Amino acid sequence: MNQERMSCESPEIVLSVRHLSKFFGINRAAARNMLHEGAEKDEILRETGVTVAIDDVSFDVERGKIFALIGPSGSGKSTVVRCINMLQHPTSGEIIFEGRDVVRMNTRELHDLRRSKISMVFQSFGLMSHRDVLGNVTYGPEVRGVDKNERERMAMEMISLVGLEGWERKSIGDLSGGMKQRVGIARALCNNPDLLLMDEPFSALDPLARRDMQFELLSIQKKLEKTIVFITHDIDEAFKMGDTVGIMRNGRIEQLGTPKDLMLSPANEHVREFLDGVDRTKILSVRHIMIKPSCLVREQGDPSTAIREMSENDVSSAYVIGRGMEFVGVVTLGGALQARKDRLSSVSSVIIRDVSTVEQDTMISDIISVASDTPFPLAVIDDRGRLAGIVSRAAILSNMS
Repeated sequence: MNQERMSCESPEIVLSVRHLSKFFGINRAAARNMLHEGAEKDEILRETGVTVAIDDVSFDVERGKIFALIGPSGSGKSTVVRCINMLQHPTSGEIIFEGRDVVRMNTRELHDLRRSKISMVFQSFGLMSHRDVLGNVTYGPEVRGVDKNERERMAMEMISLVGLEGWERKSIGDLSGGMKQRVGIARALCNNPDLLLMDEPFSALDPLARRDMQFELLSIQKKLEKTIVFITHDIDEAFKMGDTVGIMRNGRIEQLGTPKDLMLSPANEHVREFLDGVDRTKILSVRHIMIKPSCLVREQGDPSTAIREMSENDVSSAYVIGRGMEFVGVVTLGGALQARKDRLSSVSSVIIRDVSTVEQDTMISDIISVASDTPFPLAVIDDRGRLAGIVSRAAILSNMS
């Protein structure tokens, strides 16, 4: 398992979870012994009556990034996030937030932490029905004793940020599910937290509202650069939202990495099966599927050389490059034969120069329509216009399945 991939001493790490465990039940010592002996959760529950919610979980969250934690129901992901702000006290382990162990904080320190440093957005919205939108959003600053005019100014700024300007005096009962979740996000942001915890915040929304809220959160994240721990059971959502993703199973993290890391190098069969339905075209870029062209010719190369190169490589076209490997275009076998018949000294005049190109970091999903309209594999160029590789239709299709 690749759980400790970043150093907790790095200044870019705002949250470091180390060897976190949470057991529910009395006979925890016996449960821990069975875990060490390799017993599974179901067996431990039968023998000891103890539920192993999470076991030896470690990960780091970089400042200003979104860390997505995903797993099936019962995998322990929600327990992890509730331990971070001590809504549930862990059985063992450390939760280092901005250099301090949250587990060792006293009651007053925890209250201060939740009021000013860490905010949480719940799946069920958690709004107060007796307050209007503005009253809900101002709640955090109000509890902290912020002046009414100042807290309402702060709240209006957040209400505008989540797209609810003009709704501040509306009753919570007048709002749709998506709008309620916007209020929940605005309320969490109004405290200006250093860490935002989001426990399956969009799972209760319909698909359209869910997509809208994903977009809104990513837009807000881009503006405010908040550090976010995002819990979800939806792999597509995790890969869309997370800069780094942790995949959980049976209370443990199976693998940590960027979406690209996970897609390209799954740690085990469980991770591979879990990723099976993911749309690879929206995660992998052109550089992951491009290959080196088998047949290259120079712009000033003679037609006979071009014909020989195509024949030896069993292709009917060749990619043409300039002196510095810059991409020029494509010459076909028919074009080279015609140039030789006309006794031309080079293939320059028969090069097809109006050829579609793509850059290496373009998402595969963004080249599907372009690839369908070109008679040749797409030429991939680097930032200096040099030929870096080619992408065939077959490579695109294989990543769409």
